[in-house]
Amino acid sequence: MEKIFTPLGQRFRGYLPVIVDIETAGFNPKKHALLEIAAVIVEYDCQQDLITSESYSTHVIPFKNAEFDEAALKFNGIDPYHPFRMAVEERDALNLLFKPIRQAIKRNECTKAILVGHNPSFDLNFLNAAIHRTQLKRSPFHPFSTFDTATLGGLAYRQTVLAKIAHHAGIEWDNEMAHSALYDAEKTAEVFCRIVNRWKHMEVLATENNHTEEITAVTSSSNRG
Repeated sequence: MEKIFTPLGQRFRGYLPVIVDIETAGFNPKKHALLEIAAVIVEYDCQQDLITSESYSTHVIPFKNAEFDEAALKFNGIDPYHPFRMAVEERDALNLLFKPIRQAIKRNECTKAILVGHNPSFDLNFLNAAIHRTQLKRSPFHPFSTFDTATLGGLAYRQTVLAKIAHHAGIEWDNEMAHSALYDAEKTAEVFCRIVNRWKHMEVLATENNHTEEITAVTSSSNRG
């Protein structure tokens, strides 16, 4: 039986959620190097549950005159000039990610991508700074709107730290793998999908309960009559 593809366009008001994680050499997006970037695209499965469908990542060559915060490099364990990083220039890195994101936007009948991240203002600021530096004319992302899994995790699981949210959501977490852009993006995507799907199932359950209560009320009224 052929699977039916359901576009995501109506679920988030025309926006396609794309989970992004960026590893950097500091906290200033205009001064500190962007070192690694990953993006995970989410779409509907045949039951209209949200799942991860595609993942992309690349190491990035520091831009000219970029600065490096040693504490940040120690934290993420990245050697910016290691010969085996297989890094690419910023513009090439963005194009590598933007091409499949644009394709996903089109097939899901969306107008733009919306960045999903854990404390996403950090990632969006670095992404926008890289777009400005490379003079790319068309970003697939909304320039300032985001979805934040720290906020969603606080709502759904009473946790705001990504590892703790994952634990409470029943998602495996490996501290040794953390702070890799791809690993963090994929785990953030799992968390986002889990929360969105949980909300959907709660809505279905609430609708079924309301329907049952309506039937019970009608039956009671008829019996009294």
